[in-house]
Amino acid sequence: MRDDAVSMPNSQRLSVVKRGAMFKNEKSHLTNRMMPIVLFLCAAVSILTTICIVLTLIGETFNFFKQIPFVDFITGIKWSPLIEPRSFGIWPLIGGTLLITVIACLVAVPLGLASAIYLSEYAHPTVRRVVKPILEVLAGVPTIVYGYFALSFVTPVIRSLFSEAGVFNALSAGIVVGIMIIPMVCSLSEDAMTAVPRSLRDGAYALGATRFEVALKIVVPAAFSGIVASAVLAFSRAIGETMIVTVAAGSTPKLTGNPLESIQTMTAYIVQVSLGDTPHGSVEYGTIFAVGMTLFVITFLLNIFAQYVARRFREEY
Repeated sequence: MRDDAVSMPNSQRLSVVKRGAMFKNEKSHLTNRMMPIVLFLCAAVSILTTICIVLTLIGETFNFFKQIPFVDFITGIKWSPLIEPRSFGIWPLIGGTLLITVIACLVAVPLGLASAIYLSEYAHPTVRRVVKPILEVLAGVPTIVYGYFALSFVTPVIRSLFSEAGVFNALSAGIVVGIMIIPMVCSLSEDAMTAVPRSLRDGAYALGATRFEVALKIVVPAAFSGIVASAVLAFSRAIGETMIVTVAAGSTPKLTGNPLESIQTMTAYIVQVSLGDTPHGSVEYGTIFAVGMTLFVITFLLNIFAQYVARRFREEY
């Protein structure tokens, strides 16, 4: 091949080179035209999936509210859709969900923020490279494992401390949900703190500030938007948790503030009714979508709030 190319006249070699260049340009032009379309279709998958989920929830929820007044659903304080006398007040489920979520955030936010401060301001780079991946391993543990950990380890400890605590209680489930979301708070907060310019820290040290003062009075305020966003996202994650609360919190829809009692969350109720015993198209079946729509709206509003906080308090350097 090489000898043939050398023996070609200059005009033929130039023609071959031109044809090769034209083919390469056409291929590159086709790729440049096709790639935006392919990437757009990939991005559209998530959008279309979200739209389909919302439309499904809206359709089934609308059918449910044809049979059950919306006012009774949103103002009632008793939830008993499966047994007589039936009641469809959503607040016991919302109250149980919020109780679990508040306990989880009381555990996760302080521990996660403290871990982030340590990794960002105190830990040696080698220690950070080792500790952070280990901490994030918690996010990969299946939630059903967390649920049985809560039931078999945390609950006996709580019952040894509080004799009135039941086998299923909100405190045990809330603590373990908090442990599960610690990596989210820690990782996002640590990333926000790491993004704070080194010059701010050096300026504070030059003025005589201690490392602890720099962390609390310089770094944390500068990374406040990222920290708050991580806390809100963790709150949203705790609201949507299913298996831990299903296993450890019980299935008693009760509007109570006592964390030692058995309660039921929105996700746990959806699991209970989705086991296959509820006839399709019945009122009981419709409660799945009504509760799911309520959960979707709450989570959606929390995500909007997190984005607002991130934009409102963002510091650009």
